[in-house]
Amino acid sequence: MANEWSQGHTTTTPHADPPSPASHISFWIRELPFSLVLLLTVGGVAYTTFSKQRIFIYWEILAPIIGLVCVWYGWPALHASGGKMRLIGTQILHWIAFLLVMNMVFLANVQKSFNATSNGLVVFTLLALGTFTAGVHILSWQVCLLGVIMAFGIPAMAWVENSALLLLLVTAIIIGFAIVIWWHWRERRAV
Repeated sequence: MANEWSQGHTTTTPHADPPSPASHISFWIRELPFSLVLLLTVGGVAYTTFSKQRIFIYWEILAPIIGLVCVWYGWPALHASGGKMRLIGTQILHWIAFLLVMNMVFLANVQKSFNATSNGLVVFTLLALGTFTAGVHILSWQVCLLGVIMAFGIPAMAWVENSALLLLLVTAIIIGFAIVIWWHWRERRAV
């Protein structure tokens, strides 16, 4: 046995090829629907928060979009038609339940307790919970992570609204410092 190894057999460890730019791009394309859903959700809450207007129809359109993203993600993993029908059925029931609860929030007697800002945060909270549980249903860490990111966005959105003047001041200070540093850097390069 030792003789075999000495006769030119060498052990090599397999090496992984560096990821190609195409595989890097395909990763971003695969993650694009999740990013778009997050941007649409944050955009809806931001619009509601700053405009002080309820955008009921926006949320009713966004919920099925999230459901479609969940079906899109779970579809390739299912090979039997029964599994695909189950995926579609569970997502439909899941998001119908979300829409029913959201419609309860928008009832006139419930609206007396909420202003437009708190309304946006309530719907955002429901979307975060709905998205996370939809990810659990399809066993998708990406969808679950999207729900968790949305959940962490809830206190952030409330803080942004309460601290808008402070954020504006801090942003102005940072921009001021950046301009001063850029100006000094430019003068040093000119010398």
